[in-house]
Amino acid sequence: MAIQHAVLAFLADGPSYGYEIKATFERAVGPEWGGLNIGHMYQILDRLSRDGLVTSRVVAAGARPDRTVYRITAAGRRALDAWLDEPITRAAGYRDEFILKLLAASLRSEHAVQQVCQAHRDAKMGELQTLRALRRQHKDEPLAAVTIEAAILHVQADLKLVESVAANAAQALFQTFGASVSTPDPEIGLNAGTRRTA
Repeated sequence: MAIQHAVLAFLADGPSYGYEIKATFERAVGPEWGGLNIGHMYQILDRLSRDGLVTSRVVAAGARPDRTVYRITAAGRRALDAWLDEPITRAAGYRDEFILKLLAASLRSEHAVQQVCQAHRDAKMGELQTLRALRRQHKDEPLAAVTIEAAILHVQADLKLVESVAANAAQALFQTFGASVSTPDPEIGLNAGTRRTA
């Protein structure tokens, strides 16, 4: 996740310091994104400084501790522009814990697959209800609303997959994988799904 480029974007708007960037980011993206750890924020700023993308100077803050203020460099602006011009591409492959649960359940029974689907469906429906409430609360905050809408669309896609598996694939999954583990192994004389007892 290219948080460092979001930091550069804030600094392109003017000099700032770690806590201010953190607070501005969190206000902009809203609660669905989640908070930024301030330690992580300063790690990002240190890396940007080492890479020559920002400069820093310590500014006295009166009775409060001194503050390190960061400013974007010309190289930082070029890096930000290049990042904005790059299309977002998904990494090859697809991994999701739901797929692993389907695999494990299909080794038991078709009913187990349906149970996994039902549990996943119930959880996603609850998540969708929460997200819709958040959308109403943050409808006047444009970026937060976009973040929440993206989350809603992802959950709806998850639900569509669950419904498809429950309706069309549960029996086929068990027949494919469940049958394979119950086939006797001539080498050991046991079904793959049978456990030897002492």
